[in-house]
Amino acid sequence: MKRLLIAAAVVAMSTTPAFAQVKVGMITTLSGGGAGLGLDVRDGFMLAIAQSGRDDIEVVIEDDQRKPDIAVQLSDKMIQSERVDVMTGIIWSNLAMAVVPAAVRQNVFYLSPNAGPSALAGKGCHANYFNVAWQNDNLHEAAGAYANSAGHKNSFILAPNYPAGIDALTGYKRFFEGDLAGEVFTKLGQTDYAAEIAQIRASDADSVFFFLPGGMGISFLKQFADSGIDLPVVGPAFSFDQGILQAVGSAALGVVNTSQWNKDIDNPTNAAFVESFEAEYGRLPSLYASQGFDTANLLISALDTASPSDADAFREALRAANFDSTRGDFAFGPNHHPVQNIYAREVIQEGDVFTNKTLGLALENHSDAYAADCMM
Repeated sequence: MKRLLIAAAVVAMSTTPAFAQVKVGMITTLSGGGAGLGLDVRDGFMLAIAQSGRDDIEVVIEDDQRKPDIAVQLSDKMIQSERVDVMTGIIWSNLAMAVVPAAVRQNVFYLSPNAGPSALAGKGCHANYFNVAWQNDNLHEAAGAYANSAGHKNSFILAPNYPAGIDALTGYKRFFEGDLAGEVFTKLGQTDYAAEIAQIRASDADSVFFFLPGGMGISFLKQFADSGIDLPVVGPAFSFDQGILQAVGSAALGVVNTSQWNKDIDNPTNAAFVESFEAEYGRLPSLYASQGFDTANLLISALDTASPSDADAFREALRAANFDSTRGDFAFGPNHHPVQNIYAREVIQEGDVFTNKTLGLALENHSDAYAADCMM
């Protein structure tokens, strides 16, 4: 299996504490249908490491191929052979469930730049687990809240049958006040949605909510647009992110989606991040890139005051979240998941590029529904 080893950049006048070298193990998806998500997390993370100028962070990067068994093998190797101090990178919730519980029980810190399954936010929370993105339900809850404000009364909802898909529909239903014209779980990795679109057509739905990340969302949106069904579509950012939009094209124009981040969020950190990411990689950053960037900066902020070898001090430094986020204000709730604003965005076209513009708040200072079950 190809192994990529990247060391952080070195600057001559470092002012960081003289801690021992810190090794970070990044397991993420770099091949197959979900590769774009993992590549963006990796690139955002490594951009922050390079910009920090630290010479005490080593990042070992491996491709999980979106396969739980591969992810478990890589995790075991990183913990037992590589002796990593911190792990990060996983995109998919089923892989997170296969890796994270065992990793944190072995005194490794895990910083999630994406997957936020409900099982790790409630009773399965752990002092060494921090989610820097969101709890899975959050963006879907915001979509439900937006659907109410848009006057939708009868939604047809669908998502893949895996932990994040279950959380997605649970989150939408938690906040949506209308009825359901249909509720369907699709296969993970599915690309043909003719049957589901036929069900939507036959229903009396006045709107469609779906969560289909990566290539699944590209396939569904194209097929839905070709179907001629004229219903408003609402979804989370995962199906309307920067890379996906270029593949979908005009079929996504006007769709409202929800996100805790967008490139037009007005703060200096975000403006600098968008500019530097585009300069470094030749493309606009995505939601996933911003999450990778924030995850690395959380890590860096903690290393400014403590080493992972002092687990209690390092944990407290992570909890403090003393870094400038691309989202603006950032804070953890009691279960180490973010408390943050979630926005409604609309897909637009800027020149030849399809992108999103922020419409306004969908949920303000929003936490998650599972924190009360976390007994840390």
